[in-house]
Amino acid sequence: MSLTSAQLGRPAAESTEQARTPYRHGLPYGTVPDLVIDEIVAADERLWVPQSDDVSFRPLLFGVSHGYYVNVLRVRRSGVLSRHRHAGPVHAQVLKGRWHYLEHDWVAVEGGYAFEVPGEVHTLVVPDDVEEMMTLFNVTGSLVYVDPDGRPTGYEDVFTKLALAREHYESVGLGADFADRFVR
Repeated sequence: MSLTSAQLGRPAAESTEQARTPYRHGLPYGTVPDLVIDEIVAADERLWVPQSDDVSFRPLLFGVSHGYYVNVLRVRRSGVLSRHRHAGPVHAQVLKGRWHYLEHDWVAVEGGYAFEVPGEVHTLVVPDDVEEMMTLFNVTGSLVYVDPDGRPTGYEDVFTKLALAREHYESVGLGADFADRFVR
């Protein structure tokens, strides 16, 4: 017995003209507009939100209704950044430089991808010979900073990141509501 395209969940073949015709109806009620950012590694320094002297992030998306955020983390020094536990999954794509965790033997390299499982604790390190590291992170849930024994010392989540961005954009003259363009 042979299954048809429709039975396999694939669309039936369309004519070329029909295939090139855009959808004729509007978006479902309540749908928010797409978010498209042309330059994720921003040249405008005002777009980078400082977290410390040599660590900043470029917000791309604050998913407040689902508890996640997407940003580019930029580090302009070597050394230990933070020890933390993830409450949810994390996806990372290294755009520039490299980094590793003290607790693992792998290295996240430029052009590479890493997936981090919820619950894991690790300590991020940028090696001495890396002048600048940039990684695109998609973080679901909170990041809980911990001491070497796992006791919480602080946290960040989509709401603390959004608040920091709003404060920064206000201070550099873009206005606090500049950060709201990244909220979905």
